[in-house]
Amino acid sequence: MSFPDRAQRKTCWDSRDRYWECLDSHNIRDSSRIPKECTEYRMIFEKSCPPKWVTHFDRKRDYDLFKDKMQKEGFEPIKES
Repeated sequence: MSFPDRAQRKTCWDSRDRYWECLDSHNIRDSSRIPKECTEYRMIFEKSCPPKWVTHFDRKRDYDLFKDKMQKEGFEPIKES
């Protein structure tokens, strides 16, 4: 797939957003878990976006959720022995 034009990028981003909304509505915090209710959204997402973008967006969502959790809950530093 060549670099997507403006319309293709919008289609990709829209399908990503619908897929993420489905994951959020089912309280899925790990992108490797795909509930059966979101399978169709995932297929559309993968079909609408270049494979590298899908991988990037999956990692981005996981990182954003992790960052949000750290900001809300904090963290415990590793104790040095």
